[in-house]
Amino acid sequence: MFKVFKRSLLAVLFLIFICQISHGQIEFPVEKYELDNGLTVLISEDHSAPVVSFQVWYNVGSKNERPGITGISHLCEHMMFKGSKNIGPEEHTRIVQANGGTDNAGTSFDYTMYWEKLSSDKLELAISLEAERLKYLTPTEETFSSEREVVKEERRMGIDNSPYGALFEQALNTTFVAHPYHWHVIGFMSDIDNITLNDLKEYYKRYYIPSNATAVVAGDIKPKEVIKLINKYFGDIPFQPPPPEVGTVEPEQKGERIAYVHKIGQMPAFMVGYHIPEFGHPDIYPLTVAARILFTGQSSRLYQKMVYQDQSALAVWGDCFALEDPGLFFTIAIMQPGHTAEDGQKTLYEQIDKLKEEPVDPKELAKAKNQLESEFILGLQSVSAKGQQIGYYQTILGDYTKLFDEANKYRAVTAEDVMRVAKKYFDKKNRNVAVLVPEMPEGMAFPE
Repeated sequence: MFKVFKRSLLAVLFLIFICQISHGQIEFPVEKYELDNGLTVLISEDHSAPVVSFQVWYNVGSKNERPGITGISHLCEHMMFKGSKNIGPEEHTRIVQANGGTDNAGTSFDYTMYWEKLSSDKLELAISLEAERLKYLTPTEETFSSEREVVKEERRMGIDNSPYGALFEQALNTTFVAHPYHWHVIGFMSDIDNITLNDLKEYYKRYYIPSNATAVVAGDIKPKEVIKLINKYFGDIPFQPPPPEVGTVEPEQKGERIAYVHKIGQMPAFMVGYHIPEFGHPDIYPLTVAARILFTGQSSRLYQKMVYQDQSALAVWGDCFALEDPGLFFTIAIMQPGHTAEDGQKTLYEQIDKLKEEPVDPKELAKAKNQLESEFILGLQSVSAKGQQIGYYQTILGDYTKLFDEANKYRAVTAEDVMRVAKKYFDKKNRNVAVLVPEMPEGMAFPE
């Protein structure tokens, strides 16, 4: 009886919390420090549960690579688990798990981040482990060669042997001709094969430095105690100037680009993308609302039209893919047998033209905005998710406080804003199309 009452009370309190922040500014405490060596430290005190999330964000991703070493950021992430001066290969995760915690990492176009989640009394362990591999990573030819094969297999599974992975990679290769977003995060197979251990050591030395990193601590902690621990384990790392930013600017596209991908498969598919501004640009918010209206979720216009009404597609999805540098607004559709990719594109362009010419119905607009706002707010419930938002905004925008105004920016989007960005960006000259042409293995044919 008491447990049921307690759960009900917590649910009511959470709903009150949501109602309060949905009508005003999102706020929660964050304290910011900077060590003498340039490490940014962000601490969010939250005593709702006796847990802590420790994250280290490095401002390095595939955009920092060059031809010849594509995929090295992701490979470097793998090597961070392969042993350091005082910790053996794979021991990092085993130590975390033995102490009741979880850990992982991820590499993107713009950043690489590492995290541990443990009971709050184990925070010093997490900090010491991350400092250990930042200061004393010891990759060897043996561990490097072994992990490179793991990454190559990831590429085979995710791209080379996947028609839709190959379609996405071709779309990137077609859309970005100058900027390093041209290649997939996992890199080209020949580059993965040819990266040397010295290449990896040089890359690690250049980007894995305090002045290029942000440490985030969120959970059941005391900021003064946290900063003491951070200083204890990270403070003796010497200062190095931060690496230069990527200077390449993608040139304006002057005409539609179309690429065809021939892969073994049964259903045709296509991906259509348009160049858009960088994350944080004011147009990103109406563009994200436009994506929600057009093809995000089963109630979206394209999903309703192509999957339910016409039954011409098996699936339709897409996103406003906002990145640190100008990104991509895209949609992908997998067609039903008997329907072509050209059929699907025709329907997509009709819906895009409608978005340009007719104001979005107020109810449809409100639904899209409410969904985006709700998802953002609900995504702040756990200390790990809260820490991730803090780290992401600090790394990509250089200012974590901008996350507090995110919901307000969605609320402010008008039907006129959606029409304006549709006209501005969804132009044929700014359009990139990748078409999957299904083929059967040699000696086989599609059934009549």
